[in-house]
This record gives sequence, C-alpha cells and structure tokens, in this order.
Amino acid sequence: MGTITIGEAALKAFGTLTRTRSVARSGAMHRIGAPVLRDSLEAGTFEEVFWTPPVKGETDRLLHVARKTLDAARRLRRDARSGVRTLSVCEQRIARLTGSAVRIFEEILTLARLNSGRVFPSYDYLANATGLGRATIGRALATLEAIGFLVRQRRFQRIEGEGPGPRYAQTSNAYRPLLPSSVKSYLPRWMRPAPIPDDETQHHLIRIEETNLMLASLTCQELARVTIDGPLAKVLAKLGASIDRKEREAQKDPEPLTDFII
Repeated sequence: MGTITIGEAALKAFGTLTRTRSVARSGAMHRIGAPVLRDSLEAGTFEEVFWTPPVKGETDRLLHVARKTLDAARRLRRDARSGVRTLSVCEQRIARLTGSAVRIFEEILTLARLNSGRVFPSYDYLANATGLGRATIGRALATLEAIGFLVRQRRFQRIEGEGPGPRYAQTSNAYRPLLPSSVKSYLPRWMRPAPIPDDETQHHLIRIEETNLMLASLTCQELARVTIDGPLAKVLAKLGASIDRKEREAQKDPEPLTDFII
C-alpha cells in the first residue's frame, strides 16, 4: 500500500507464550530477556510508521491482483505436475498460493480499508471471520508474506506481574498489505503499473544532477538556510557563516608550510 518493504507496513496473534519459558521458540533470547519471539517490537513504538492508510480503491485493486495471481498459481502447479517446465524459486512461491490464503488476504484488506491501514487481527479473529483453522491461517500468512503480499511485524507488550521488573508477553502481529513486484508479469496488461516514460526519467535525472550542483556551489551559511527551517536554521546559519569566514581567511593568508625532520 502507499508504502510501501520495502517493506510492511503494514499486517493477528501467535498466542500467549508461557511466561516461565526463558528463550524464544527460535531458541534465541530477545534483547529484553523476556519470553517473546525473535525480532518482536514493543507494541505502540513503531506502528505509526509501519501502517499507511490505503488510497481510494487500493484495497480492491490488491484483491483483484491476488485473485489473478491465484489463477497463475493454479497454472504453475499444473505445469509442474505435467513436467512441462521446472519452476523457478519465485514461481514455486507463487504456486503455493491457495484460495484460503486469498480469503485471509481479503479479510486483512477489509480491515485495512475500515481502519485506515491499522491491521493487527489475532489468529482467533481470522479464524472466526474466515471459518478456517489456525494451522491453515498460519500457512496462508507465511505464503502471502513469502510472495510479497504482506509485511508482518511481531509485537510484544508489557503486562502486570508480581515481583520486581517489567513483564512482557507476545501480542498480535501488525500487518501491511502490499503489491508484490514478483506477480506483475502474471497480471493482465491493464492491471500492471504504468511504466515511467523514458523522457520523464531522463528529466528527473537531470533535475537531480542540477540540484546537486547547485547545493555544492553554496556556502555553508547558504546551505543551512536552504535545507533547514525554523530556529535550528538560524543557529546552523551562524555556524556556517563562521566556517565560511575562516575558510576565506585561510585562502587569503595561508600559513606557510613548516619544515620538519623525519
């Protein structure tokens, strides 16, 4: 979605882990030393950057893409079974897409549309909404993530507990739906993103080069005024003026090189 990893945003629950466990399921200890899954982030610390509200019609378009990709997955599986050709790694991932995965993706897109991109359903929620089992949901989410339809971020939260120090527990993941570049070749031409015209690309590169040359020609004081706003700009401009003055003095009256003995 307006992303937007690369990413996701951009986006459920693995269930509460037993608090007596000392290591994550992966076998690695999280940096906070709590029984949470590896690569988990604390809920409430990153979501505003991770989630992005979808633009009008974006979720419908992503669902159409997922359904067309499902058709392509069926063709790829048929080709693989008949021995027509050997699937590439990317095609093997697409071939694992199922109707159940598309149904779960549809539910995530619905949540994204209704909640301005804030998507964090639990496994139980997805199970009740789709009528699928937790194992099926887990496989479907892994497939969607492998293809690139989803970015998901594990999360943990602080909980009340006895004894000194904070307590943590795993909570639902954050999700961000995306348009994967790996499926674009399997879409009808009208569904593919329009390519940027060559002349527009060239003009853009020229503008970047001109901008870099202009910035390189500025003094430190001018550069601070052009690139920074607010009170900080005034402070940096004064600092830049001091640097410029010292550089001019050094150019007018350079110090002679001193001889030294090796």
